[in-house]
Amino acid sequence: MPDQIKRTVVVTGGSRGIGRAICLVFANPDTRIFFNYSRSEEDARQTEEVVSQAGGYASGLQIDVSSLTDVARFFKTILDETGRVDILVNNAGIARDALIVRMSEADWDAVLNTNLKGTFNCTKLAAKAMLKQRYGRIINITSVVGVSGNPGQANYVASKAGIIGLTKSVARELATRNITVNAVAPGYIETEMTNKLSDKAKSEMVGLVPAGRAGKPSEVADVVEFLASEKASYITGQVIHVSGGMYI
Repeated sequence: MPDQIKRTVVVTGGSRGIGRAICLVFANPDTRIFFNYSRSEEDARQTEEVVSQAGGYASGLQIDVSSLTDVARFFKTILDETGRVDILVNNAGIARDALIVRMSEADWDAVLNTNLKGTFNCTKLAAKAMLKQRYGRIINITSVVGVSGNPGQANYVASKAGIIGLTKSVARELATRNITVNAVAPGYIETEMTNKLSDKAKSEMVGLVPAGRAGKPSEVADVVEFLASEKASYITGQVIHVSGGMYI
């Protein structure tokens, strides 16, 4: 790793899927990438390896984004090592699907705590560093269903809709300090989670996409990379859909 790091990137939920693809687009010799994972250390090491192969440097730490104590420890480690946070991508998320009349309180709380509270916790800690720097880019991963709704996912949809509201509010708070805050709303993307669906379910999902196919994690990551770049310096408080036209 080079002695002088010019940019620090933080990605939550970076051990696989969209999160791993996001880590990969930031792979660069002068960029230090930190990501969290919740369960699989093997997946985390694989992300570190693919980033290394691409010429970058990534470190995965096992923390619970729903715990402010864990998140504070996470950011202390980052700031102790590099002294700055330039880009935060809030990607960590879980789903616990059920119809509202069958949904348990535990499943409601778990999804809201990870998806929405986790985004709040990480944004709060990153914003403190960014305000001192007078620079930062925050990109929140929401979902097309956070805008359209989806039966059987009241908790997930509520969390993703909440992320959109959080994005807009924080964008207004931080805009004068050269900090942009935007959201990316993926649709049906090929990931480990969607690969577990039956062929029939996959076909039905593709049938909802005007583009006629599932998206790739790299296509979401490319939009994140753009929003984190200077080319997007005058874009804030926006939701960019990457859904093949699922929501227009």
